[in-house]
Amino acid sequence: MPIKVAIRRITETQYRSTIADVFGPEIKIKGRFEPEKREERLLAIGNAQLSLTSSGFERYFALASSIADQALGEKQRAASVPCRPSSPTRDDACARQFIERYGERLFRRPLTKSETVSLLKAASTGATQSGDFYAGLKLALTSLLVAPEFLFRMEMAEPDPAHRSQYRLDAYTKAARLSFLLWDSAPDQELLAAARSGAIHTEAGLKRQLTRLTSSPRFEDGVRAFFADMLQLDGFENLVKDPAIYPKFNQAVSDSAREQTLKTVIDLLVHKKDDYRDLFTSNETFVNRPLASVYRIPFASSGDWAPYTFPLSSERSGILTQISFLSLFAHPGSSSPTKRGIKLHEIFLCEATPDPPANVDFSRVQATNQGTIRARLLDHMNNPGCSGCHRRTDPPGLALEHFDGLGEMRTMENGARIDVSADLYGAKFEGAQGLGKFLHDDPRVPACLVSNVYAYGVGRKPDYTDEDYLSGQTTAFAGNGYRLPDLMMQIASSGQFFKVVAPSGVQRANSKPSATSSPNEAASNGVHSEVRRSFP
Repeated sequence: MPIKVAIRRITETQYRSTIADVFGPEIKIKGRFEPEKREERLLAIGNAQLSLTSSGFERYFALASSIADQALGEKQRAASVPCRPSSPTRDDACARQFIERYGERLFRRPLTKSETVSLLKAASTGATQSGDFYAGLKLALTSLLVAPEFLFRMEMAEPDPAHRSQYRLDAYTKAARLSFLLWDSAPDQELLAAARSGAIHTEAGLKRQLTRLTSSPRFEDGVRAFFADMLQLDGFENLVKDPAIYPKFNQAVSDSAREQTLKTVIDLLVHKKDDYRDLFTSNETFVNRPLASVYRIPFASSGDWAPYTFPLSSERSGILTQISFLSLFAHPGSSSPTKRGIKLHEIFLCEATPDPPANVDFSRVQATNQGTIRARLLDHMNNPGCSGCHRRTDPPGLALEHFDGLGEMRTMENGARIDVSADLYGAKFEGAQGLGKFLHDDPRVPACLVSNVYAYGVGRKPDYTDEDYLSGQTTAFAGNGYRLPDLMMQIASSGQFFKVVAPSGVQRANSKPSATSSPNEAASNGVHSEVRRSFP
């Protein structure tokens, strides 16, 4: 009998991508989404702990109504509806075709019999009451778009025919895992067909889909979504800078900084398929007019964006010296070596930093009009309760101190020259370029990326049972020249990526399902009732 092994709320980008894929890019999505939750460094893990508030459901209902209005409006309905109704008021056969087609795309699996009957009834009732066939379809489509089966990824496992009493992810769950990892969207029709036929359970069938997905231009969408999560670029939504101190900061700079980093990542790792570690040393990037003002460089291009190579004298070295990292992890009116160091360890080394003791006196550190931040931090580190963490977090941040809280270059602070030398556990380096080289050569950096890709894909924090697997994947990553596409393919093709751990109390895999319903419907109804508690 199938069992539920995980539930994850889809992200805003996954929602938007799915709607564009299913109904076309012409559909406009305007409205606010429920906040997401970061857990163990990733939103992808936090989303497994989210439900919906009443206000959140109202937002999704408004989005669903708007999408249904657009998809079934007079301009779009010919493309959206796969049949012509035989009557302007009712055609059950055409309604069924529409419901089954879009139900499978939105639920990422075929509808059960009871789901189809329920939606047909809604469509029939709506058409009868309004005297309009398309008004009935709108009611059914809105129901699909606010259903838990669309808004949440229901991951299901089934008895494994090759291993008695064991489970495997069902074919549609496997398809969704692949698609959301590699395309940041629901499975397309070809991937659903591979699930429907069972080909995705075979080595050849899985490899065929992986090759197709990673070779597609849509692979860029998956990589962008992963790095937006890993690099915590959602922080730009709430980024604030003191306009008196940073008059160049505005919404255009904020949006552009986020996009610059993603463009850099895609160009280096997807287009060029270069070494992942070069993200910390490469001085090649892209700029637009708002960013050029902050970087103090000319912008003569007639296009919106142009490639740019920073000279060595700029001290720019990799994504750590781009405005995104430098501005996100700073204070509204100053830089912060500690925040930058904490986030560097967290994001790129997978090392958490404990919260400071409750009785710490920050007054000396926060006196931004007195000397350099280095001198203030060294004084602060004399506090025995702080020195242990600060000796680890502050050196990388101090190496970046030639860049202020927005990311502009500077060499002086309060009339004193800024020292950017650093010593991290005996490893000495100078400035941002030295830090970039240090990270490039640190084996913890690629190991952290491997762990993040795996955790992002499976939606949970790796545990001790994953240690040998992750170590092997890191070795393979190095052997492949630290190329990201190879890493994502090797993880997505591994048995560990589809590993099932049945929840405690679940009956044996070879137990017979209830005679009152089919296995798929029993599983669906159980999940449906559990998640429905999140809805008003």
